[in-house]
Amino acid sequence: MPRLKTLSEINRQAMLSFPCLESDNTPWSPLCKPLSQSKISLVTSAGLHLRGDKPFIGDPKGEDTSYRIIPATAQSADILQSHVSIGFDHTAIMRDINVTLPIDRVKDLVDKGIVGSLAQNYYSFMGAIRNPQALIETTGPEVAGLLKDEGVDLAFITPT
Repeated sequence: MPRLKTLSEINRQAMLSFPCLESDNTPWSPLCKPLSQSKISLVTSAGLHLRGDKPFIGDPKGEDTSYRIIPATAQSADILQSHVSIGFDHTAIMRDINVTLPIDRVKDLVDKGIVGSLAQNYYSFMGAIRNPQALIETTGPEVAGLLKDEGVDLAFITPT
């Protein structure tokens, strides 16, 4: 993450005036069964997608609220990142996708019996969305419905 003092004046002002969404009604659902009997999925805002998928749009307005489906069977080498933010160093993710999408770590948890099972699909959004309205009203609830339809008990959410 760059420090404000190292950014250009334009980027510094953009960061200082970035609107921060605050919500008074954050939903909370307690886990109703042991983790060892739960089905989990991964959801990330790292702008990840499969090699053959359409990349996330590097829209300067931050309006890409679409999502990509990443099958749980995907291999690390098949996952790319098209997140264009200058706000973080991409090196660690390029070296090991588990830094932001812990696909191998959750498999380890299932193998050890700590987690019951994995969902068939994981979901990726683009981070740094400036206007999250479509995400809140459309794509977020759509993914929530897909998770519910698959019987997911717990979604592990990872940022970029």
